[in-house]
Amino acid sequence: MGKFGLRGLAQSLTRELHPKQIHVSHLSYTAGLEKKLDGIYADQYHDGDLDPDAIADVYWQFLQQPPNARAWEIELRPNLEVF
Repeated sequence: MGKFGLRGLAQSLTRELHPKQIHVSHLSYTAGLEKKLDGIYADQYHDGDLDPDAIADVYWQFLQQPPNARAWEIELRPNLEVF
């Protein structure tokens, strides 16, 4: 319930502050993180694990959005997630 409130707050702030060129965002991921073994990532991911480097890439792309085409929310989920 708390995360839903946080999402709602981010959406409200986005609508209020967008005209002032302030970019508010809500980014979340719902999975475990792939762990390094001896400084190297394991060759195979466990079901539901995300690569920390891939998460960082998505965050960086999110920060590079042009002002005329901005998203306010990204939710990362693993490829093997079952609904």
